[in-house]
Amino acid sequence: MLDAKLLEILVCPVSKATLTYRRDRDELWCRASRLAYPIRDGIPFLLEEEARALTQEEVDAL
Repeated sequence: MLDAKLLEILVCPVSKATLTYRRDRDELWCRASRLAYPIRDGIPFLLEEEARALTQEEVDAL
C-alpha cells in the first residue's frame, strides 16, 4: 500500500502529470504518457526504462 501523502507529491517523470495508484496491479499509471510504473516492496520505480506501456483499454479505464 502506498502512503497517501507520497502519492500526492509523486508525478510522472516523463510528462510531469499526476499518477493514479492501481492497487490491483501494484502500479502507478500516467494517462498523459501512457505508462505504468511498477511498485516493488512498497517502493515506486519511477524510471522510464522500468515502465511498461499502457494498453488503450487501460488508458480508457483511467
